[in-house]
Amino acid sequence: MASQSDREAKAAVGTPATKRLPRTTLSGQIAGQIRASILDGSYPLGAQLNEMELASAFGVSRGPVREAMQRLIQEGLLRSEPHRGVFVPELAPSDLIDIYFVRRSLELVAMRRILETPDRGGVVRDLAGIVRQMKAAVRRKDWAQVADLDMQFHRRIVDEAGSERLTRSFATLQAETRLCLQMLMGGYSENAALIDEHQLLVDLIERGAIEPALAEMERHFGDPVRTLHKANASRKEKLGAEAA
Repeated sequence: MASQSDREAKAAVGTPATKRLPRTTLSGQIAGQIRASILDGSYPLGAQLNEMELASAFGVSRGPVREAMQRLIQEGLLRSEPHRGVFVPELAPSDLIDIYFVRRSLELVAMRRILETPDRGGVVRDLAGIVRQMKAAVRRKDWAQVADLDMQFHRRIVDEAGSERLTRSFATLQAETRLCLQMLMGGYSENAALIDEHQLLVDLIERGAIEPALAEMERHFGDPVRTLHKANASRKEKLGAEAA
């Protein structure tokens, strides 16, 4: 017969999960919707999010919205500024440099491990398929989809390395990287180089050309600040044309 302490221990384990589940599910759904709106540009960089307004829009209390916003702050998709509020972060050039520095380090390690593996057929097929989708998205001028596929391409390389910790480290950068791509994609617009660079990486992985592949990956990351300047110039040109 179970003792009272055993029964209390079982209750302590089961009860919190039962109570938290609906609340966590609701806040997770709200976080998902806010996340999607940030990544598709509906909430632009620098936009302020108001907890009360969001609660009203979602038809919920402020509790789950607050929890959802805290989750997105931890992901790097929102930034809390004391005495001001919560904002979609505007990444500075120094942020871009730091994010790409870490990404470069992780992906070069993953690339070397892949190239040292004899069987690369599966990852080559997957990457080639992503490049085909990117080509189609560029033809449609769907730059949000291009950015999503860019992330899929690089995540596939990291996952193929077969390191749980490497994948987990890369995952922590995904949200901020997606913000970077939102800023940078204008610098790639009308530029076939983006597709050509990804296709070249696929070809080099297929050939098992270790040093050329690593050198191309280094070059592929390039100078994100220069790309940002191109993107800003492209946006200004577009705004000028619309104003005219």
